[in-house]
Amino acid sequence: MRVGVYIDGYNLYYGARGICGRSTPGWRWLDLRALSEALIRSRSRWADFTIENISYCTARISGASNPEGHREQDVYLRALVHAGSVTRISYGTYVSRVATAPLAIRGPNGKPVLVPPAWPIMVQDVSGGSVPDATFMASVAKREEKGSDVNVASHLLIDVLSGTVDAAVVISNDSDLAYPVEVVRGLVPVGLINPTKGVRAGRLAGTPNQGAGNHWWYRLEPADLYSNQLPSTVASRIIKPAPW
Repeated sequence: MRVGVYIDGYNLYYGARGICGRSTPGWRWLDLRALSEALIRSRSRWADFTIENISYCTARISGASNPEGHREQDVYLRALVHAGSVTRISYGTYVSRVATAPLAIRGPNGKPVLVPPAWPIMVQDVSGGSVPDATFMASVAKREEKGSDVNVASHLLIDVLSGTVDAAVVISNDSDLAYPVEVVRGLVPVGLINPTKGVRAGRLAGTPNQGAGNHWWYRLEPADLYSNQLPSTVASRIIKPAPW
């Protein structure tokens, strides 16, 4: 069984950071091939599998706004290539814009809860009366990653429809991938790995026997990340960043 692995790098990085902790060392130098092989072996019922390709979809960090992040990411990307941990890297972009939205806090279930006016800060109308049902609006600078989900979907569909792979593993919890994943489940077995500590996106749900069948789901645990790391030095010259 030839397996293709399709990774949303943005989703994986921030998900893993949420699982292990932002400043915690030991998880970022991740060996994507070793991780994929370990999870397929332990979580699927796919016999005699080989990984045909690993598509890692991410975006370049700006060296102008974040030189240290740019340098560390560049080291990691080179390490992935030289270690044979990925087959191809596809790049999206970061887009900066000004966004306007209601002021909110994170609720118990992770969803936004609007912040109403309340003393000591209250909205008043022209006559001095309180307006408790008013909405605070905030204009903020927002930087978004664009393209990784599209690249994941494109590689996934092209490889399956062209017959390049017999099964697929998708590492993402992005609900925007719901439609291509649903299509692919009708053709080949699919393993869906949630790289975040949150619940699986509802639109990515399914049943093990739908379509081609033999599908499976899994949510990453800290041990999955810590136990599948690249060597500290790759190709004799690419060295893991000290904070990692």
